[in-house]
Amino acid sequence: MKTERTRSQERILKLLKTLNKAISAQDLYIELRNCNQSIGLATIYRALEALKLEGVIQVRTLASGESLYSSVQQDKHHLTCLQCGQSIGINECPVHELETQLHQFHNFKIFYHTLEFFGLCNQCQIIQADHSKT
Repeated sequence: MKTERTRSQERILKLLKTLNKAISAQDLYIELRNCNQSIGLATIYRALEALKLEGVIQVRTLASGESLYSSVQQDKHHLTCLQCGQSIGINECPVHELETQLHQFHNFKIFYHTLEFFGLCNQCQIIQADHSKT
């Protein structure tokens, strides 16, 4: 049985769908205030948790520890630089078949998945190589 969403959850979900990008809870708070829809930060975190458990939003945790939230629209895959924090989207998905197998074998309802590789972007590799020469 589906639980009914609160007004705060509906506002947040609508904003995430409108923005069509990943955003932090703090930035959501600012966006909502700018739209004259003040919601307390604690309420935003509770709403995000409920929406995540419902499977309608996804969370991505950056190397810095910051969490970014977005509406579930498609799988997200990234190359993330540990030095500058740049995140490069990957369009290919090598794990769709694995997802199907896991769902069938474990009878586990999968809402979405993420795939992220961590390392150094080309620019940071050049900077690191220049520093090692000195």
